[in-house]
Amino acid sequence: MAAIGMKARGLVRLVAVLLGILTIAACSPVYTNHGFVPSDEDVEEIMVGIDTRETVAAIVGKPGAEGLLTQEGWYYVESRFKHFAYNAPEEIDREVLRIGFDESGLVENIERFGLEQGQVVVLSRRVTTSNTRGVGFLRQLLGNIGNFDAGTLLQ
Repeated sequence: MAAIGMKARGLVRLVAVLLGILTIAACSPVYTNHGFVPSDEDVEEIMVGIDTRETVAAIVGKPGAEGLLTQEGWYYVESRFKHFAYNAPEEIDREVLRIGFDESGLVENIERFGLEQGQVVVLSRRVTTSNTRGVGFLRQLLGNIGNFDAGTLLQ
């Protein structure tokens, strides 16, 4: 009878240890990745002002998102989430690669954004020229006030 009691106690200890290990494992966070952003090596192959939508698609593939209204850019988005116990998933990292195109379909700029303390920050940027796209007529007009002198206006 004593041998059966020893076996039962050993079995109870084994079950208690297994339950403890499962409890600890259940409390560890689970990380998931969503989306795709091309590597820096792939992006370096894209030539600003030379490549088109077709050549970009051949180099890095088509994105999951495009500019909604004007189709002026392609957006590659990658996010990393932390799932912990019963809490809502928390986004711990995000990277966005934007490849902008001009009216003729040539690559105009390449920008990479990240997530720092909940704020979007620019990680890298390659732009062909500074342009006025996105700047309204009034801003252009009023931005020049004070840039003239009377001598040049009277000539």
